[in-house]
Amino acid sequence: MYNFKNDYSEGAHPNILNKLIETNLVQQLGYGEDDYSIEAKELLKKKINNPDAVIYFLSGGTQTNLIVLASLLRAHEAVISAKTGHIASNETGAIEATGHKVITIETKDGKLKPSDLQLTLQEHSLRPHVVKPRIVYISNSTEIGTIYTKTELTALSEFCRSNNLLLYLDGARLGHALTAANNDLTLADVSQLTDMFYIGATKNGGLIGEAIVFNKLELATDFDYVLKQRGALLAKGRLLAIQFLELFRDDLYFTLAKHANVMAQKISDAVKEKGYSFLTDSTTNQIFPILPKNVIEKLNEKYLFYVWKEIDANHSAVRLITSWAADETQVDAFIKDLKSL
Repeated sequence: MYNFKNDYSEGAHPNILNKLIETNLVQQLGYGEDDYSIEAKELLKKKINNPDAVIYFLSGGTQTNLIVLASLLRAHEAVISAKTGHIASNETGAIEATGHKVITIETKDGKLKPSDLQLTLQEHSLRPHVVKPRIVYISNSTEIGTIYTKTELTALSEFCRSNNLLLYLDGARLGHALTAANNDLTLADVSQLTDMFYIGATKNGGLIGEAIVFNKLELATDFDYVLKQRGALLAKGRLLAIQFLELFRDDLYFTLAKHANVMAQKISDAVKEKGYSFLTDSTTNQIFPILPKNVIEKLNEKYLFYVWKEIDANHSAVRLITSWAADETQVDAFIKDLKSL
């Protein structure tokens, strides 16, 4: 059975594996002080056009979200997220377990707007009886495949800076957002408009790894202590750094993400040809077609995917995700089977 459940079923791009083998016996310092980590950080600073950025490599998205947010929030402070945001819906209460409330906002498209934040601030203005919103958490692409435009991210950024809020962007699928057909953001834009963000490799060609970027030096004060205390400072930091070197040396990162998007949009076109609708308007590698339940049952005989939400007695929305290594032959087979039902 071919897997459309996630975009990390495969291991890693061969360039990464080859480089790990090639450098395997080269002795290096530990804990991120190796030559590869230093080179990778300098490369990323150039890509984001921010020489003052502070960058650390971590192993996974939930770990990154937890450690970054916990390091920046004071005991009485909270983070705002869309209800569909990863920290609110898919991290087992990790943020709350650190003692910080996640304030959720219901959205139609998974994206936050300044008007959402304004209302939330008003609802949390009865000092000192309520938590104090301090960080705004967004993801690009979102958990439901949508992306932020430059206008939308600029508006959020300006609102946050005017209201003493920090803007944090989860970039687990940032490559897919930045290579979407309707995207108008660049990595440099993301660095300029957020206070901190991370670049995800786990879901785009890496074995493991996320690069957290603090766009201002003062936000990263003592973050190395926090990393160590939380068990996230790897002795063999080279393993993460080498992956980012290979992914960004010739923009392989974006090539892989674009492939995933193109494969997903190929399926989307077939869904539209059949006359089916979608739960969300996604232009990235996650799509959510609404299909008859009997069609879903038949497709499930050959393909793995999540049934996301029941729409009515006869229809459900499913989630299909294509990866950086998506096999176009398998994508075409799925489309052929869909059209035959």
